[in-house]
Amino acid sequence: MTRRMEIVTAARSWIGTPYRHQASVKGAGCDCLGLLRGVWREVIGPEPETPPPYTADWAEAPGSCKETMAEAARRHLQEIPIETAGAGDALLFRMRRHGPAKHIAILSGPDRMIHAWSGHAVTETHIGRWWWSRAASAFRFPGVEAEDRSFRFED
Repeated sequence: MTRRMEIVTAARSWIGTPYRHQASVKGAGCDCLGLLRGVWREVIGPEPETPPPYTADWAEAPGSCKETMAEAARRHLQEIPIETAGAGDALLFRMRRHGPAKHIAILSGPDRMIHAWSGHAVTETHIGRWWWSRAASAFRFPGVEAEDRSFRFED
């Protein structure tokens, strides 16, 4: 069984990795999906599928409102209510209020997340009102129990 602390520890080990679109190599580069993929490989094992090539604006073309990232997450992660998400779970965000969900982060505490975003290295940041207002869905890695008591949030 996967423990929340394993996921958070793995995600934290990517902090400082430069942002590189479509990459997923700790220390060399990753984007938000690459971070999730890298943590999956470290904690779960081989990736269940390889994402197709995608551009930075992949879901924003006129007339396109596909929820590609959410659909892929549903194939491999357990969707959970956002309000039940905790450390080690993944949050999917809409960067524009009515745009497609296309940014993903791993929760590391009740108001903290680890993520990679354009122009920044992987970082652990506070989840403020702006981020919470754009949370579209939440997902749990396979094998993580909802009430995993092996992890306590740091005060």
